[in-house]
Amino acid sequence: MEPVLNLNSIGFCYGSNWALRGIDLRLEEGEIIGILGPNGSGKSTLLKLMDGLLTPAEGEIRVHGRTLGDMGRAELAREVAMVAQENYFRFSFTALEVVMMGRYPHMKRLQFEGRRDFDAAFDALEATQASEFADRPIHELSGGERQRVLIARALAQEPRVILLDEPTSFLDLKFKREVFRLISALSRDRGLSVALASHDIDLAAMYCTRLVMLKQGGVYMSGTPEEVVTTDHVTAVYECPVLVDTNPQTGRPRTTVV
Repeated sequence: MEPVLNLNSIGFCYGSNWALRGIDLRLEEGEIIGILGPNGSGKSTLLKLMDGLLTPAEGEIRVHGRTLGDMGRAELAREVAMVAQENYFRFSFTALEVVMMGRYPHMKRLQFEGRRDFDAAFDALEATQASEFADRPIHELSGGERQRVLIARALAQEPRVILLDEPTSFLDLKFKREVFRLISALSRDRGLSVALASHDIDLAAMYCTRLVMLKQGGVYMSGTPEEVVTTDHVTAVYECPVLVDTNPQTGRPRTTVV
């Protein structure tokens, strides 16, 4: 069966410097893949390639069997949605207005929003438990509340794949857990395929189906959380001594810096 997203021998360089090379990755329907690695390992670049924001110098990316380069921007946005690490809004849009921005792939030029668009936006807000923020300015929301709204905007695109770049950056422990729980529930209930880049190794190990660990632009290790998150692997990739054991409550790997 054709994967939802398929990357074959992907390479990308900034100028003469290779940021990624030899990347093979398959994302199946309803799967959550966590992309791990230190700063500069290529996590964000990999997500931008999947979203079509960057064009690979080598290899090929396919979405449902179609080459990414053969798809127009609006067409691709109906398949793949991105929640970027940095989202800055110049104006104080309400949360509903931000979510409605996700409807652009489904609208013709100069077309006004219709009932179908508002229904999709409200459904997305409800799915992310953000309905209560609909009329509030995005600038007045907390980090965790804003992240839920941004995920709702991605859902409003009605994609098959959602990409998230560091979705828990700058959030406290409570909201980190809530965001991962939300992503897991959306994948389970809606069959969404998810690829997320994260520095939260323990949360990624808890909620992701598979993990891909990058080092210096290449895949160092991929597999189940138990296969990837080991003392030797994490120490080698992050160049920091750690102890990996098993969380007694979840049964998933747990890391401790030593």
